[in-house]
Amino acid sequence: MPRTLITGGAGFLGSHLCDRFIEEGHEVICMDNLITGDTANIEHLFELGQDRFRFIEYDVTDYIHVNGELDYVLHFASPAAPDDYLRLPIQTLKVGALGTHKALGLAKAKDARLLLASTSEVYGDPQVHPQPEDYWGNVNPIGQRGVYDEAKRFAEALAMAYNRYHGVETRIVRIFNTYGPRMRIDDGRALPTFMSQALRGDPLTVYGDGSQTRAFCYVDDLVEGIYRLLMSEEGRPVNIGNPDEITIQEFAEEIIEVTGSDSPITHEELPEDDPEVRQPDISRAKEILDWEPTVDRREGLRRTLDYFRKNVDVKVSSET
Repeated sequence: MPRTLITGGAGFLGSHLCDRFIEEGHEVICMDNLITGDTANIEHLFELGQDRFRFIEYDVTDYIHVNGELDYVLHFASPAAPDDYLRLPIQTLKVGALGTHKALGLAKAKDARLLLASTSEVYGDPQVHPQPEDYWGNVNPIGQRGVYDEAKRFAEALAMAYNRYHGVETRIVRIFNTYGPRMRIDDGRALPTFMSQALRGDPLTVYGDGSQTRAFCYVDDLVEGIYRLLMSEEGRPVNIGNPDEITIQEFAEEIIEVTGSDSPITHEELPEDDPEVRQPDISRAKEILDWEPTVDRREGLRRTLDYFRKNVDVKVSSET
């Protein structure tokens, strides 16, 4: 039975990965300090996983000790939403640097393969569009968003150093905007903000004129891509995301339509260093992993809406 550690496993993405690896027959150790994660995301696994699932509340910036053998380490511990890493800048930098160092040290000691959760934010406000993996990015290291962008860029460099100098098997996934059930209602990202506002009948807040673009990937597609990457022999960074690009203004309008809301759209000042465009070039994932998204955005939004209806405190009626 393969044995897998998932750091940040009680978070949005981490919990879905716990589900997948339990389904694949792994013994899963979920480690999370719960500053942005929630045990509600994994409570079903205590019964489902039975003796194959274990949760450890722990800060991975400290020395990580796990008894017994490990086959895989998935390092997903980090604040990921802008509201979180702007509120927790030091913790974000520490988990990107110290947490990655501790996770890699554990992988080295256990002779395990490590997959690092990186991000499309390593490209910053890109001057190349769409963004391929060989683009080095355009990042402001001292801007507010730099605490997340540079933490992930450092983490990638550290993973490659451990690969080159210690022979640790590493995989790097650059994750683009992802959505689905278990997103925090108040994490400040576009989808939870728009969907919560629409369900409550509040105005949807679009920053700037809404012409900035994003590309949204449903979580099940992302997890499939991550699993294939971990099991592959590809050591270079790989973009995993949905290339179906949409403006934020159009996305807000789509959320209003899907929810059946009458909410208006309001505009506020664009935050510092907010990227103008974001779209993954997934040529490498297609070629190496035979992967591409299968859930279109409208279907993914319908699936996500069910979760938000159950968790947003004020709901509106809808025929969708």
